[in-house]
Amino acid sequence: MNSAIQPPASAYFITEEKPAPEQRTLSIIVDNEPGVLARVIGLFSGRGYNIESLTVSETEHAKHLSRITVVTRGAPHVIEQIKSQLDRIVPVHKVVDLTLAARNSSEDGPIERELAVVKVAGRGDDRVEALRIADVFRAKVIDSTTEHFVFEITGKSSKIEKFVSIMAPLGLVEICRTGVAAMSRGKDGMLEG
Repeated sequence: MNSAIQPPASAYFITEEKPAPEQRTLSIIVDNEPGVLARVIGLFSGRGYNIESLTVSETEHAKHLSRITVVTRGAPHVIEQIKSQLDRIVPVHKVVDLTLAARNSSEDGPIERELAVVKVAGRGDDRVEALRIADVFRAKVIDSTTEHFVFEITGKSSKIEKFVSIMAPLGLVEICRTGVAAMSRGKDGMLEG
């Protein structure tokens, strides 16, 4: 008779299940005044979360309002805490989780676009191939010499990532990206309702 010894049930062997981190796109309407961006970013860094993309610009000059778009990755409950804390900061007018809003309304995700400027140096066949690929991706040549091209490309971040990865072996020199600009689909705006 083979009796296998079973370890006793113990709290030491209980593992806490952590929710998988998910990517979220947040749109935040704030007063356009000094220090607001630092306060918003501080909530993410204080929780140990990286900001994958950040864009900010004044959007309503007469009202002195700016829109901050943040793409981050984290546990859903922590993202909810950050959103709740953002709502309590005085110069913040509205916080919308565009990713969650799209899920809840059964729409496709938010409309997201990014601009990248990509420099590629090369001659001969690599140069011809870079131009061909740029045409396929609808990238525009905004500067060129006999030794390099600078392309402008807009689209989803995944499109830009793919373009950059294809250009890498052809002589990729430098990349500059704006970060994601995003808004929800449909007729309603952030300051309505």
